Amino acid sequence: MQNKTQRPPLPDNWAFRFFTIWGGQAISLLGSSLVQFALIWYVTKETGSATMLAMVTLAALLPQVLLGPFAGALVDRWNRRIIMIVADSSIAAATLMLAWLFATGRVEVWHIFVLAAVRSLGGAFHHPAMTASTSLMVPDKHLARVAGANQTLQGVISIAAPPLGALLIEWISTQNVLFIDVVTAIFAVVPLFFIPIPQPQRHIDEANGSRERTSYWQDLRAGFSYVRAWPGLFWLIILAMALNFLLGPTSSLLPLVITNIFNGGATELGWVQSVFGVGVIIAGVLLSIWGGFKRRIITSFFGVIGIGLSVAAIGFVPANMFYMVLIAHFFVGFSQVFANGPLQAIFQSSIEPEMQGRVFSLLGAGATAMMPIGLMIAGPLSDLVGIRFWYIFAGSICVLMIIAARFSTAILNIETNNNGNAVETPAEATV
Repeated sequence: MQNKTQRPPLPDNWAFRFFTIWGGQAISLLGSSLVQFALIWYVTKETGSATMLAMVTLAALLPQVLLGPFAGALVDRWNRRIIMIVADSSIAAATLMLAWLFATGRVEVWHIFVLAAVRSLGGAFHHPAMTASTSLMVPDKHLARVAGANQTLQGVISIAAPPLGALLIEWISTQNVLFIDVVTAIFAVVPLFFIPIPQPQRHIDEANGSRERTSYWQDLRAGFSYVRAWPGLFWLIILAMALNFLLGPTSSLLPLVITNIFNGGATELGWVQSVFGVGVIIAGVLLSIWGGFKRRIITSFFGVIGIGLSVAAIGFVPANMFYMVLIAHFFVGFSQVFANGPLQAIFQSSIEPEMQGRVFSLLGAGATAMMPIGLMIAGPLSDLVGIRFWYIFAGSICVLMIIAARFSTAILNIETNNNGNAVETPAEATV
């Protein structure tokens, strides 16, 4: 059996190092959001086809779903700083190529699909690398606050990116919007050349005291074994996937809720998205300052219950009380921060550093896969019995699942009972 890997001590200037990298990533994320808006608008304007929009979404999902678990094993084997540099640079290069196609008038719709797939593939490596590196750069007691800062950033971008993207499209050409993303990527890549990112230490073989050398396929199998051997982690991942299955379709069905039930239009939809973002920002700031309850899983439970109650409430709002939908969506955004932020902090602090790339990739692939599956069921069912049904059903089941999870010792004690994470992995020459 292996010894638990110890996290290396952090330097006194850890905050400067981490937030320099985090700030560059934040700027790059804004550029990426602008590109996403510009490309979706281009496909909408050029084709007017819901099928084409669905294909863009599929191109952006499939690489992470199909390749995510395999990428995670590489993230744990390779230098995570180099992975992020290569991932960000590759996405920027692909975006620059598409900008050239726009500038020369050679762009076609299928080029958009290719870029969406490349960006997704880069994200399959970058996201687990950055998330896993955070636990080695930030003290455990501050992980929930950093998660809150991430949620705040997402809220700010969700509010700022659509109107800013629309404004830029009116002022400048599409290729120049794409070029903005290339420039913002520089802010993400350059700090990585100068700021070191700690690497997790491989396990030590107790028999001879040497570092274990394993093949890629052994590492891949070890990732699945690690999750299976830890009941709390396994069931928490299953719970997260189930919540994504239930709640994912609610965002896709929202435009139909606005138009079919409340007789609204683009303005009303924009208001709903804005109040959601405001809820995320306020909760993100609060979580950044407070950090949540001492037991992070309790904070996450309260957040999911808040989401479930708010989503279910939307299904009961009378058609002449649209303002209630705004209030409910504010609390959806507010609760989402307290559901996701502490959960991520739990994973970062409890999972061994050298396993985090694999675990985060498995979680990301599973959660992403649940979105289209949930929509394939929620769409026809909503057409059959009404859109309100899915909101009431999804929200209610979310609350019931959390109540049931409250009685699961494995999930409830995941932060203190992580001795199931030592798994047998035979040492073998690297191939």
